[in-house]
Amino acid sequence: MKFTAKAEYGLAALADIAIHSEQGEKTTTVEIAQRQNISHKYLEQILLQLRQANLIRASKGQKGGYSLMRPASGIHISDVLNALDSSILADAAEIGSESGLRRNIKDCLWDKMNGAMRACTDRMTLAELIEQGICADDSGNYVI
Repeated sequence: MKFTAKAEYGLAALADIAIHSEQGEKTTTVEIAQRQNISHKYLEQILLQLRQANLIRASKGQKGGYSLMRPASGIHISDVLNALDSSILADAAEIGSESGLRRNIKDCLWDKMNGAMRACTDRMTLAELIEQGICADDSGNYVI
C-alpha cells in the first residue's frame, strides 16, 4: 500500500500537535514544519483540511497556534485519513457487469484488504499511534 504525502505529513503534524499541546499550550506552523521537516506552505494546506474536519483548532495572536479539538484518544486514524485523502479507505472500483476472474479478485482480495485497513484505522486512535510509534531524536524532537 502506498499512502499520499498529504496523509503521511498530516498524521505526523497531528501527532506533533498532540505531543506539543498536551498541557493546553499551542504549537505554531513554523514549529511543526521545522520539527517534522515539512514545507511550511504545504503544512498550512494540510492544517486547513484538519481544521475543516474539526480535528484541530487555530488560535490567533501572540500566544496563538494549533491544538486538538478533542483528546488524542478520541481521534481515530480513519478520521484523519478521511479528512486528508478519502480515496485511501475507499472501496475498490466497481467492475461493472463483468464477471469472472476480475470480479473474484476484487471480492476476494481488494475488498478484504480495504476492509482490514478500514477496521484497523477505525480502531486505532491518535493516542495509540503516538504511544506505539514515537521516539525522540538526538535533538529531543519527537519523530514518528
